[in-house]
Amino acid sequence: MHSAYFEIRFRPDCAISEWPSSFAIVTAHATTGQHWTDSQNHAADKQLRRELEALDIWLRRLIGYSPSTGHAEPGWAAELSFDVACDIGLRFQQDAVYFVEADQLFVSHCDDCRRLIHVGEFRSRVDLI
Repeated sequence: MHSAYFEIRFRPDCAISEWPSSFAIVTAHATTGQHWTDSQNHAADKQLRRELEALDIWLRRLIGYSPSTGHAEPGWAAELSFDVACDIGLRFQQDAVYFVEADQLFVSHCDDCRRLIHVGEFRSRVDLI
C-alpha cells in the first residue's frame, strides 16, 4: 500500500457536529499514478455523489490531502459498511478506501486484497476550516 495513504489528513467543507460510529470515505478521482482531466474527475465525483445520495444515508463532503505534497482530493464521508464501500470504490476505479470505526481510521484496497489496515485516530486528522 502506498505510503501516502498513511499521512492523510481531512478537511470537511463545513462544520460536522456529529459523526456516525462507523463510516467510509470514498472518492472517484483518478487513482494514484493515473491522470484524468479536471472534467473527467468532476464527472466521476458527480456520479459518485448521485449514487451515494440515492442510498439515503448520512453523507458529507470531505477533502483528503497530503500535508507533505499538498495533493488534495474531494471525497465523501458516507455511512456505508466496509464491503459496500470497497465495492463502490472498485466500481469507481479506486485503489483504496478509508473506513472509520469508533474514531479509528483504516485504509483498505478495494479489490480481492481488501482488509482493514490501521492508520491512526480519525478525529486527530481532521482540520477544521
